[in-house]
Amino acid sequence: MAKLDRKNFLKKTALAAVSIPAIVSACSSESNGNPSDAPAVQTGKKYRWKMVTTWPPNFPILGEGAEMFAEWVKDMSGGRLNIKVYGGGELVPALEAFDAVSSGTVEMSSGAAYYWAGKVPAAQFFASIPFGMNAQQMNTWLISGGGMELWREIYADFNVVPFLGGNTGVQMGGWFNREINSIEDMKGLKMRIPGLGGKVLEKAGGAAVLSPGSELYTNLERGVIDATEWIGPFHDYRMGFHKIAKYYYTPGWHELGSALELGINKQSFEALPKDLQVILETAAFRLNLWTWTELEAKNAEFLEKIKSEGKVEIRKFPDEVIEQLRTYTDEVIAEFVASDATAKRVYDSFNAFRQKAKAWSDLTEKVYYGQIEK
Repeated sequence: MAKLDRKNFLKKTALAAVSIPAIVSACSSESNGNPSDAPAVQTGKKYRWKMVTTWPPNFPILGEGAEMFAEWVKDMSGGRLNIKVYGGGELVPALEAFDAVSSGTVEMSSGAAYYWAGKVPAAQFFASIPFGMNAQQMNTWLISGGGMELWREIYADFNVVPFLGGNTGVQMGGWFNREINSIEDMKGLKMRIPGLGGKVLEKAGGAAVLSPGSELYTNLERGVIDATEWIGPFHDYRMGFHKIAKYYYTPGWHELGSALELGINKQSFEALPKDLQVILETAAFRLNLWTWTELEAKNAEFLEKIKSEGKVEIRKFPDEVIEQLRTYTDEVIAEFVASDATAKRVYDSFNAFRQKAKAWSDLTEKVYYGQIEK
């Protein structure tokens, strides 16, 4: 290249470089004001968020997962989005997490939708209901079956954007100090069981008792309650229930696949650049899968510990009991949706998907468990 040509080339290159910021600025100013519509230009701006949870501080897997989520977001964003996680009660009371996000006091929460049933009754269908769907089916309905669209539509009125944040899988039926041989044995039974499951128990003649997790061991040991449900072998073992209960019943008819929730303040989410929004969504997908699989692995491991270290008898609820509880569940849900038009709309979607999923699982998974698995 001739000396003069090289000089002209360098001059043109320098002018082009100076022009780039102006072009980017012009493109940004021509967007409609929504950061998600603007080009994905990293400005270096850093965001500091707070996440409150319904889980006790340092709660295994569920609280641990919230901390991991924050680390994943930090790493994927190159430190541009930092989320500080607070356990239940550290910043706001555990069951006020939804309100804190709705009001903008904090940017995020981790919990389960049925905790807000008093404020958003239809939210229970986005977590778990008695004789509902398992984890695989709940994930499919919410992600690919129209459930998430309904969830976000309903939460929009509360200024919250929901994301899936995990699933407990099928839970156990609970720890009992009374044998359950017939539905008659449910009469007078004092059991810690929340939500619609508690209303079903009451139809069976029992008494649903609401107690915080910190009081369950003492209440069961002293006979304040006759039974308690919790989650599954991993968390149940850590609570020590196998040392004080006589019977460990299955299945967890009241929670067959409880979906967990991440809630994000709508204004905070929409103020983020598009790439950070996608990072949050991607981290939520990772958390959803990790929580479910980690609980499956730990529950299998700790079931063996319960069998080897405790004297508890592991039993199945009799078929007669399960069928009667199913009948009571149908009655409870019919009464619920008859009084709440939003709940009916969500349940119609939930139930329509469940029926299609059942037809498919009858040909596949039921055959696997009945004929193939050994």
